[in-house]
Amino acid sequence: MAEEKKEGRIPMPKPNFRVDANPGSHVKKMIAVMSGKGGVGKTSVTALCALWARRHGFGTAVMDCDITGPSIPKMFGVTPDGVRVMQQQGKEEGVLVPAESATGIKVMSMNLLMEDETQPVIWRGPVVAGVIKQFWTDVVWGDVDYMFVDMPPGTGDVPLTVFQSLPVDGIIVVTTPQDLVSMIVKKAVRMAEQMNVPILGVIENMSYVKCPHCGEEIKLFGESHTEEAAKAEGTVLIGRLPIDPAMTAAADNGKIEYYEGLDLDGLGKVLPKID
Repeated sequence: MAEEKKEGRIPMPKPNFRVDANPGSHVKKMIAVMSGKGGVGKTSVTALCALWARRHGFGTAVMDCDITGPSIPKMFGVTPDGVRVMQQQGKEEGVLVPAESATGIKVMSMNLLMEDETQPVIWRGPVVAGVIKQFWTDVVWGDVDYMFVDMPPGTGDVPLTVFQSLPVDGIIVVTTPQDLVSMIVKKAVRMAEQMNVPILGVIENMSYVKCPHCGEEIKLFGESHTEEAAKAEGTVLIGRLPIDPAMTAAADNGKIEYYEGLDLDGLGKVLPKID
């Protein structure tokens, strides 16, 4: 009798946490840039991915979801003055128009909504999650081919909010060439699988330092294991990025868009594969 009742149960529908985009936003593809741990240069890689897309003629945007540690605006040289408030039909409160960088990359970040960029954001998870949703519902992004989402490190509350609430089409995993890379990649891949979002590939950051005198590549972290780890998880290595003082200086001075050492042509092979 108990078994018959069990078989006759109506399955409960899965909860849907997805929020709708602002009517003025037309984003074709959203790519989350994430890592299984902090300190791997995820934000720098996000900026370089956006730079690559813009240089190839795509309408590009960056949503900075690292709410408590935002640094995207400084890299692109945008300030709170670049964010505009616009009245929209059917809404009592104004909606936001993102700031635009020198080359036309659209940027929204918590630091663009604060009078003092050094003021810490000391919020609990639900409040941070609410802000991320508002970056999608209350920001008029306009026409965007590729939006890159700078995720906070790890696989906790905020990444979960992004994957459940926003229409993420694919994930790029950022790592460094160390032995623990396989663990980092596995964490990100497992979360992607649970969220039913495809992994586009892995970008290895801090791969080497190029000697300014002889051009030799010096591998500070030893031999790379990233390509093997990527293959083991059924994905690909998109590219390797060096430790480059020129890139650091460009980011620190808000001139990341003028960095000339960009080498991420592997993106051209994986981005068009997004359904």
